[in-house]
Amino acid sequence: MHHWQPDPNGPSPRPNGLRPAVFFDRDGVVNACPGPGSYVLSWEQFTFNEGIIEALKLCRQRGYLTVLATSQQGVGKGLMSAAQLEEIHQRMQDHLRIHGAAFDCVKACTCLQSSPDCTCRKPSPEMLLQAAEECGIDLNRSLVIGDAPRDIVMGRNAGLPCSIRILGTKNEQEHPPATYQLHGTAGLPALLAELLHEQRDPSHP
Repeated sequence: MHHWQPDPNGPSPRPNGLRPAVFFDRDGVVNACPGPGSYVLSWEQFTFNEGIIEALKLCRQRGYLTVLATSQQGVGKGLMSAAQLEEIHQRMQDHLRIHGAAFDCVKACTCLQSSPDCTCRKPSPEMLLQAAEECGIDLNRSLVIGDAPRDIVMGRNAGLPCSIRILGTKNEQEHPPATYQLHGTAGLPALLAELLHEQRDPSHP
């Protein structure tokens, strides 16, 4: 499993406890979905979805860590290298950092869907559990945003109490239902503004 190290400029876990996080799927949520059977193979093919930068910035302003958890079996298929995937994520982070919206951690499962040895592919909670351990995340106060049932199940398997499903990007069954559903990402900042309670450090009232 390829993973990006936590953003050194991002918020660090408080000394008095764990912090909640918002976990984001990538294709179809953070960026435009390339379509069934297709993959984003270069930065030139990467287009941020409407509202996503505002949503990420809001999460950070409210004191939530942000984690990208994505399946990228294009690497496993040999369509791109791990280094090319890392370059896309580096440039994504560079762009988001300009807006104060960079992810605190990026996790990517690059295994083939058919791989019998893979333990990280969704709906496995492994990417979320690893991020929680590395970044000091309270999974019981966190939520996941995805556009496919496997994202929602991944969140449930990790013990997350809340999920948001972006509909219309993946031609898959609608079940299991998410806690909230949106037709597109444009409404994501407004929904998160309602859901995310501002996290304050008790040592600095």
